[in-house]
Amino acid sequence: MIEDSKTDDLFRRILFQDDECAFRRIFYDFFAPLCVFAHRYVGSMEDCEDMVQDVFYRIWKKRKELRVDSSARNFLMACVRNACVDFLRKQEVEARGMEYYIQRVPVEEELYTTSELEQLLEAALAKLPEQIASVFRLNRFAGKTYAEIAEEKQISVKTVEAYMTKALRFLRMELKDYLSLLVIGIWINA
Repeated sequence: MIEDSKTDDLFRRILFQDDECAFRRIFYDFFAPLCVFAHRYVGSMEDCEDMVQDVFYRIWKKRKELRVDSSARNFLMACVRNACVDFLRKQEVEARGMEYYIQRVPVEEELYTTSELEQLLEAALAKLPEQIASVFRLNRFAGKTYAEIAEEKQISVKTVEAYMTKALRFLRMELKDYLSLLVIGIWINA
């Protein structure tokens, strides 16, 4: 897990030293999680990605003028939340109701980096029986088909399907909001 102090240090390097490597690291660690965060308020993942990318663009462009009084995580979440409010105002999609709701969502809620999400997934998979977790990894991480897995494990394709169903059902409950991001594989790796 990236500690808040390390994240804050990277952010200071961006603001005071124009450190592009630190900016890239913050971007890669927080882009996907911030998209998920924005998706709670804005229906289209494409719009969320555009918004978050724009937030990072503005941070880089205005890095010398920024004053960050909170942690880097809270600052990023506040920027994205504000971008959501602006987007909803421009789109006039229930602007008053959504703005009211968004302003009352606490900024202190949990936001995970990509590496933290990977760790959450691995911890959840560790709770599954080894055979089920292995089938899931082979399908989702190694890209193998059900037939290939069945042949390799010397089990039927129906058993592979049953294992995948169990794994996905368990992960859906265990990881809630982040499952689609983890399973579909919308990752931007550093």
